[in-house]
Amino acid sequence: MKNISTYDFTGKKAIIRVDFNVPLNEKFEITDDSRMRAAVPTINKVLETGAVILMSHLGRPKGKGDKKNSLIHLVGHLSNLLGREVKFADDCIGESVKTMAQSLKSGEVLLLENVRFYDEEEGKPRIAETATEEEKKAAKAALKPKIKEFTAALASLADCYINDAFGTAHRAHASTTLIADYFPEDKMFGYIMEAEVESIDKVVKDAKRPLTAIIGGSKVSTKITIIENLLSKVDNLIIGGAMTYTFVKAKRGKIGTSLVEEDKLDLALKVFETAERNGVKLYFPIDSVNADKFDNEANISISEIDNVPDGLMGLDIGENSLKLFKEILNNSATILWNGPVGVFEMSNFENGTRKLAEAIAEATKNGAFSLIGGGDSVAAINKFGLADKVSYVSTGGGALLEYMEGIELPGIKAIRG
Repeated sequence: MKNISTYDFTGKKAIIRVDFNVPLNEKFEITDDSRMRAAVPTINKVLETGAVILMSHLGRPKGKGDKKNSLIHLVGHLSNLLGREVKFADDCIGESVKTMAQSLKSGEVLLLENVRFYDEEEGKPRIAETATEEEKKAAKAALKPKIKEFTAALASLADCYINDAFGTAHRAHASTTLIADYFPEDKMFGYIMEAEVESIDKVVKDAKRPLTAIIGGSKVSTKITIIENLLSKVDNLIIGGAMTYTFVKAKRGKIGTSLVEEDKLDLALKVFETAERNGVKLYFPIDSVNADKFDNEANISISEIDNVPDGLMGLDIGENSLKLFKEILNNSATILWNGPVGVFEMSNFENGTRKLAEAIAEATKNGAFSLIGGGDSVAAINKFGLADKVSYVSTGGGALLEYMEGIELPGIKAIRG
């Protein structure tokens, strides 16, 4: 496997799959450019001696071009970030695009139009809801050769391929996976992908002990696979967030009107059994910050986690829980955090998540390796201004979860071989 730091890009054109799926407002202005900024080091490395062709998706255009999801809206800002003009191709394949790519000189950048303007990118044909099974099969079969043509057309634009879009590494799409086959000796990870894989491997494959995972969020159903996978890897597992109350009810505790998944109570009990069998210490909040309605201005009271009064719902964890969790974190060498422990979007119920984030930052300062992953956890660590106080903040959502669940991601396998 080639390495971006040592690869010789002199006189070469590199096609880089980036993740520029950034949020735009109604004026098509970028409201969060963090994904674009993260890609700058990889782009600049190639530009030292070579030329760059960038491809990305934006939104969910479903194989059809539209103004809303055009990457043209990113050109001006990307030019400012790179300190040089970014050329734009109003398509991602075709003769005009090939001509633009061929004319690129070292130090120049070409941004291709949204790859998802083609059905071939995701490999999903547009099929009418009323289509029969036979019609669906026929549409998929007809698309297969077009996918190969589309991928080959993208690959023909460059001399080497770089995947730097970890957020889409779990998708076996043309630009994230299939294109790598055209560069058997000239494919590599970008700096984002390198850092993501290295950081996650430090947690799931080569963790220093004790390893503590904090899994929060609202539903057991969305986190059960990762919980089950972690139970074979961690020393301590802290469960937080609204999913706590499903576990509490499974043990016959009182949860008031707190969120619960009635159909997951047996599953919750199995988690207790697996943890005990594997020698994993399982921790839950001790106290619950309760409200009489799901509102920031609700009346607030505190109770034991398994004794929430009727008519009240748990929306955060209390100080006793934080004291317990902080002690565990202070004695951990590796920390994984995925999911908030309260409704941190509301100021009156952010305390638990904020102080947990601060405790992780403190443990990191004292030598622990900390990985923050998952959209809400990342949003929380950024909200509280602590992103630079932890070891690594993952850019991946679904990709991170699948990788931690033990699934071999297509985008990673395509580079590693």
